[in-house]
Amino acid sequence: MAPAPPVYHESGDWQTAQPADAQPRGMWWSLYQDPALDTLEGKIVVANQDLKAALARLEQARAQTRIARAGEFPTITAGPAVTRSRTSRNAPDYNPNLPIVHNDWLAEGDLSYEIDLWGRIRNGVRGAHAGEQASAADAATLELALHAELASDYFQLRSLDAQQALLAHTVEAYTRALELTQHLYDGGAAPISDLQQAQAQLEGAKTQAADIRLRRAQMQHGIAVLVGESPSTFALAAQPLAADAAPPPIDPGLPSTLLQRRPDEAAAERRVAQANYGIGVARAAYFPVFSLAAAAGFESLQSSSWFSAPSRLWSIGPSAALTVFDAGLHRAQTAQAKAVYDEQVADYRGVALGAFQDVEDNLVALHELQNESQSEAAAVTATQGALEQANYRYQGGLVTYLEVVTAETAALQAQLSAADIQQRRLGASIALIKALGGGWERPQG
Repeated sequence: MAPAPPVYHESGDWQTAQPADAQPRGMWWSLYQDPALDTLEGKIVVANQDLKAALARLEQARAQTRIARAGEFPTITAGPAVTRSRTSRNAPDYNPNLPIVHNDWLAEGDLSYEIDLWGRIRNGVRGAHAGEQASAADAATLELALHAELASDYFQLRSLDAQQALLAHTVEAYTRALELTQHLYDGGAAPISDLQQAQAQLEGAKTQAADIRLRRAQMQHGIAVLVGESPSTFALAAQPLAADAAPPPIDPGLPSTLLQRRPDEAAAERRVAQANYGIGVARAAYFPVFSLAAAAGFESLQSSSWFSAPSRLWSIGPSAALTVFDAGLHRAQTAQAKAVYDEQVADYRGVALGAFQDVEDNLVALHELQNESQSEAAAVTATQGALEQANYRYQGGLVTYLEVVTAETAALQAQLSAADIQQRRLGASIALIKALGGGWERPQG
C-alpha cells in the first residue's frame, strides 16, 4: 500500500483549527431593535442574486463530489447491436462455410472496475468533498457579508435622513436670518456685506442639502439591489436616526474561538484539506492501476437463435497498467500538488491573521468612536451656546454678521460631525459582528 498523504502539523504559535462555522448565527441584526431593518434582512436569502449564484456554485461542487464518488463503484454498460456485412474472400479469417454476406446479432454487457489499492479514487472523493464544504463556506461567507453590508447601508441611510432633517431645519433658520438681515439692510442698520454673507450662507446650506439627497438616493438604490428589487420602484420612507442610537453592548470577554465560526476561515481550512488529498491522488500515479473487466451476452448470425444457449458468450479477467516512462510527468504533477498545498496553507494563515486584525480594528474603532462621540456632543453644546451669544451681539449691533456666520457654520458642522460619528459607531459594531462570524454570543456546550 502507498503511504498516506502528508498531514499538516502546526508549529510555533500556530494551532490546528477546529472550524465551528456550522454553529447557527441567528438573526444578529435584531440586536439593533429596528423592525424595518429586520424586514429588509429577511429578503436577502430569498432575493439576492449574488447569493443565488453562490448557491448554484455550491450545487456544482456537490455534483462534483457525486461524480468523484462514482469511481468507487463498477461501471456497467449494455450495447445491443445488429450489423449486416460482407466478408472478403481474401481476408485471412475468411470462412468458406459462412455466407459472404451475413448478419451479426449481438447483445453484450460490459463491466469495468478499478481496484483502488493506492487510494487514488478515495483521495479524489475526499478532496471533492472538502471542496464541496469549502463552497458551502464560501456561500455562508457571502451571506454574512451581504447581511452586514445591508445593515451598514441601512444605518448610513438613516444617518443621511438625520443629516437631511438637520439641513432642512438649518435652511429654514438661514432663510429667517436672511429675511432679518434684509430688513436691517433696508432700514440702513446693516451693510450690504451682511446681506451677501447671509445669502451665501443660505445657498451653501441648500447645496449641502441637495448633496445629502443625492447620497441618500444612491444609498437607497444600493439597498434595493441587495434585497433583489428594482431601484426605480424601491423606496424607504425617511426615518432619521435617533439621537441616542448606539451600538449594542459588547461582551467584555470575547473568546478568540469565536473566530473559528468565520466561514471564510472554514473555507480556507477545507481547501488545505482538499490540496492535501490532491497530493495523495498525484502520488498514486506512481503505482500500477489494477482493473477488473468482464463481459457477457449473446451473439448469433440469425435472430431466431440470438438468445439461445449456444449463442452465449462471456469473458472475465484482471488487468494492470504501469507507466514505465513519462519524462518526469508524474514527478511534476506531484510537485505541483505539493505547491498547491503550500499555497493553501499560506492563504489559510493569511485569512486567520486577517480575522484577528478585523476584530482588533473594530474593537479599537468602537472604543475611540465612543470617545469621539462624547467630545463631539460637548462641541455641539459649546457651538450652540456660541451661536446664541453671536446672535445676541449682532442684534445689539456689537458685531458684524460675519461673527454670526462663523458661529452658525461651526454649530452646523458640529451637528453633522456628531451624526457621522454616530453612524460610524454603528458601522463599526456591524463590522465587528461580521469579523466574529455573526455576533459575539459564546458557543453553546
